[in-house]
Amino acid sequence: MSPRGPDQEEREGLLQQWQEETSSQVLSTVSEGPLVDRGLAQSSLALLMENPREQDAASEDKWSSRPLSDLRAAENLEEPCLEVLGEEPLPEVEGPMWAAVPMQTGLQYANCAVLPMGALAAEQWEEDPAVVAWSIAPQPVPQEEAPIWSFEGLEQLQPPPMEIPYHEILWREWEDFSTQLDAQGLEAGDGPQFQFTLMSYNILAQDLMQQSSELYVHCHPDILNWNYRFANLMQEFQHWDPDILCLQEVQEDHYWEQLEPSLRMMGFTCFYKRRTGCKTDGCAVCYKPTRFHLLCASPVEYFRPGLELLNRDNVALVLLLQPLVPEGLGQVAVAPLCVANTHVLYNPRRGDVKLAQMAILLAEVDKVSRLSDGSHCPIILCGDLNSVPDSPLYNFIRDGELQYHGMPAWKVSGQEDFSHQLYQRKLQAPLWPSSLGITDCCQYVTSCHPKTSERHEYSRDFLLRFRFCRTACQRPVGLLLMEGVTDSKPERPAGWAESVVEEDTSEPEPVCPRPIGTIRHCLHLTSVYTHFLPQLGRPEVTTMPLGLGTTVDYIFFSAESYENGNRTDRRLYQDGTLKLLGRLSLLSEEILWAANGLPNPFCSSDHLCLLASFGMEVPAP
Repeated sequence: MSPRGPDQEEREGLLQQWQEETSSQVLSTVSEGPLVDRGLAQSSLALLMENPREQDAASEDKWSSRPLSDLRAAENLEEPCLEVLGEEPLPEVEGPMWAAVPMQTGLQYANCAVLPMGALAAEQWEEDPAVVAWSIAPQPVPQEEAPIWSFEGLEQLQPPPMEIPYHEILWREWEDFSTQLDAQGLEAGDGPQFQFTLMSYNILAQDLMQQSSELYVHCHPDILNWNYRFANLMQEFQHWDPDILCLQEVQEDHYWEQLEPSLRMMGFTCFYKRRTGCKTDGCAVCYKPTRFHLLCASPVEYFRPGLELLNRDNVALVLLLQPLVPEGLGQVAVAPLCVANTHVLYNPRRGDVKLAQMAILLAEVDKVSRLSDGSHCPIILCGDLNSVPDSPLYNFIRDGELQYHGMPAWKVSGQEDFSHQLYQRKLQAPLWPSSLGITDCCQYVTSCHPKTSERHEYSRDFLLRFRFCRTACQRPVGLLLMEGVTDSKPERPAGWAESVVEEDTSEPEPVCPRPIGTIRHCLHLTSVYTHFLPQLGRPEVTTMPLGLGTTVDYIFFSAESYENGNRTDRRLYQDGTLKLLGRLSLLSEEILWAANGLPNPFCSSDHLCLLASFGMEVPAP
């Protein structure tokens, strides 16, 4: 190695002096904030919502923020101070001396959003946080000119621009189908229609959130507070104003103390079913009595004592509603509407349990929606099904048939891939015992029996055949002897048989086929959403646990199937009595990443709400 010259030693001495003076400042700055993934340029909501100048040491010890990007890409992050401290000798360079770069302490990060409501950590809110979150973007307020940092040998650089508000990042378009042509080329909505909207929403029970707190470490504690979330949820209900509201993960005490009274004030009539066992949440279905009249409400419990397959506490609610046609359309009768809401078991390994729960729900829907002529009224089935699109469970609901025998249980919902495991639970036929009372066509066994009277009817001639049978000609034991009444013995005429062959008046057993390893249903359901965003080329997302976007929430509705000449593996549908008029678009995983996932200050649940508009044909008077 050649000896070093004085210029080289001087440069290295100056560099070492600069490192000693600035290393402590850099380290303290890094420790005050989270690690930032430079590839995604995202940061935690904690630093976006609080002022580090006013935060004391106690609050820093109380909560340590981790951005959602850190949870997903922690293995790929580099230490931000390695390049500054320089573990290895730096290469020799020619040119001007290096100058220390002052660290910017402002709260501006690229591609991140800040609500115009101030610090979330404040104990008192000047305004209702829900109203602020759902308000239209305020006019930009003139601010002081941002500082300009000078770099020796470089042009002057401005700090990154102000962040985009959450309501712009998470903006959802309304997709209108009311003027589109149907499969036959006819324009939808030519005749009078009864139009209504339905929302399905998993609102995240507070108890469940606290039990799985590791899923929400990317969220600021203030936005996880129930009072904040409740105000945000109510503002969301008021904003979209659905006619039917189907909720999952509704905590029982929150329902009776806050949700039900507030929804009643908004004009809803509510029904609630808590999960069985010791669970504290359940499902709720709310409707506006000005639009519908309740015909029946049927709570469904999936738990069956003694059956290992059905030992879980999930529930469902099935309502039969009669639409109230406006007086301007005259005295016309509209078919009733069957609405089913459920939250299926989450466990990705127990697809057998999910299928059995869905079979019970479909059997209940089949019973409630069946009309006197054997057909079904319009049906809407919605909820959190804990299954991804095109999974076997999803295809079973949509296509009406599933061959399950030998299928790995984890494959039913498609949530996770356990194919690498040596032991895999596989589905065997029959999936559930006959004692459950449900056929493989997802119908109650009693639905297969024709309705008959419990009393048997016999003809007069048939009864007269018993006048001289052996039993009738014998004096009963203990019969009182009464002259002219019980003192005579009937004489059997010649040729009269002593025994009479009784007629078989029993009803034949119904033929309910049980194909081996196959389950079916005949409700003809299709999904409101297509599960793909063509304008973005990305899948739709309804939830985002630990930064992984997926779809598990659905709204299925009854439609008419038609022949598919090109493909036989997938059923195609067209509008029937129930027409889809519009829907609220969903978002992609990338968009939710830009908002630091779910929940956030704008969306107070770890799921997105689903909203659709329907129309029912009103027959001419």
